[in-house]
Amino acid sequence: MNSDRNKKVAVVTGSSTGIGFETSLLLARNGFYTYATMRNLDKSKAITSLKQKEKLSLEILQLDVTADESVKEAINKITSEQERIDVLVNNAGYALVGAFEELSIEEFKEQYETNVFGVIRVTQAVLPIMRNQRCGTIVNISSIAGKIGFPLTSAYVSSKFALEGLSESMAYEIEQFGIKVILIEPGVIKTNFDNNLKIGKRVHNNQNSSYAEMTQKRINGFKSRFENGSPSIDVAKVILKTITSENPTKLRYLVGNDAFKLIKIRNNVSDKKFRKLVIKSVL
Repeated sequence: MNSDRNKKVAVVTGSSTGIGFETSLLLARNGFYTYATMRNLDKSKAITSLKQKEKLSLEILQLDVTADESVKEAINKITSEQERIDVLVNNAGYALVGAFEELSIEEFKEQYETNVFGVIRVTQAVLPIMRNQRCGTIVNISSIAGKIGFPLTSAYVSSKFALEGLSESMAYEIEQFGIKVILIEPGVIKTNFDNNLKIGKRVHNNQNSSYAEMTQKRINGFKSRFENGSPSIDVAKVILKTITSENPTKLRYLVGNDAFKLIKIRNNVSDKKFRKLVIKSVL
């Protein structure tokens, strides 16, 4: 229970690891009464330990963004305890890897169910609360892949492109109620390689595939990219800065040197030249 009613209330999805984990902790350490939500509470040991050690105003709550009832129960619990939600960070998501032709419709649907419909589901549950209190901030974790396409990640990239359009359109509608929308666009983030990616079922060990060589090169390159990526805390810091700013002027915020570099190149070269650069660096 929130002992300090003056504290702003933040809800973060996908908080068991990575960006969600660091964001939940950083917000709690900076005066937000934070609900770190996750699909699987078995993964809450690390964040629970830090909560107890630092005596943080942080609650760990089960929330599966793909399930209507789970979202409804979690948001109802938060509002019954706090009577408000000031910040929602839609972070839950994953990347699906595989050639477009070899990914099943079911795999595409699962990708969208988490990365797009999960955001819609949680945001629609929270919006009436923010609208009634005439304030709030919705932070959607997109990606540099929400602005640029990359090979072997058509499902993930298209889900992030969808999130970009969804966020930009929604922002027009809800600003009249004092609600802000912010898109965070990280580059490659240093995180657990195995937990961050799902490989398509028809992709694994399919040596007869027409895309086998391309796929193997892409997958082999992921590990070093993730190991050399920006730390998750960098994303959390940008989120904290934007939500505590008196008047954030932008809709979109890039995070990571690679993200800034890529966008600069993309904006200054032809489509043909950019494709060559992507093929050379990624494949």
